[in-house]
Amino acid sequence: MGYFVTVEPGVNIYVEDINPGGSKTIVFIHGWPLSHKQFEYQFDVLPALGYRCIGIDWRGFGNSDKPISGYTYNRLADDIRTIVGTLQLDNFTLLGHSTGGAIAIRYMSRYNGYGVSKLVLIDAAAPTGFSTETANKLLKETLNDRPKMMQAITDSFFFQYITRPFSDWFFQMGLQAAGWSTGAVIVLLRDEKLYEDLPKIVTPTLIIHGIHDKVIPFSQAQELNQKLRNSILVPFQYSGHGAFWEERDKFNQILTQFI
Repeated sequence: MGYFVTVEPGVNIYVEDINPGGSKTIVFIHGWPLSHKQFEYQFDVLPALGYRCIGIDWRGFGNSDKPISGYTYNRLADDIRTIVGTLQLDNFTLLGHSTGGAIAIRYMSRYNGYGVSKLVLIDAAAPTGFSTETANKLLKETLNDRPKMMQAITDSFFFQYITRPFSDWFFQMGLQAAGWSTGAVIVLLRDEKLYEDLPKIVTPTLIIHGIHDKVIPFSQAQELNQKLRNSILVPFQYSGHGAFWEERDKFNQILTQFI
């Protein structure tokens, strides 16, 4: 079922809550510029295995409200914390993909991992996001021809072949975001780093990263693995930036084993 949680006056965040009676809870934080819908191929499977799956659309993306401000790691982590408190979540797995992984890292350091028993980082945009050159190029494209930018992101996202209908679905998901929030997060990925957050995280952490990732290079997963003291790294040999779909059966199996 879907509902909204108010995180500050006038800002409501969309939450997709599947199988609320499940025995174990996984909170999914999507990547830029997508929404909770990117995890469709987890939501199709995991709730039937007894898991409660909670997908959160960040402010500015998906079905959530799209304010003009609040696109910092601190504010995005604060939004997650408000939702965790409102839903009274405890002993849950926090899972973040790409920029969602960076938000998850900030949540862990800012709130001392409040309520989180396991952390899962997928192709995480951490400890750094975009280079200045890449960010400035994406920002210019976003502000002048956002559909063209989103098509280029879609084309570079996956290592495995995707059908035209799948590409169209993925493309439209990215355009559901507002232009201003899409641009603001590009600036965030360019300007904010997460090196100081990493030593504060002691929760057991699973790092999944496609070795063919063209968006966030595999070397960053290796760096995370070195700097997160209680982490394991599982390379996905046949994935780019979308291991959650490209090797979904393996992904779902490793995730449930870890939890």
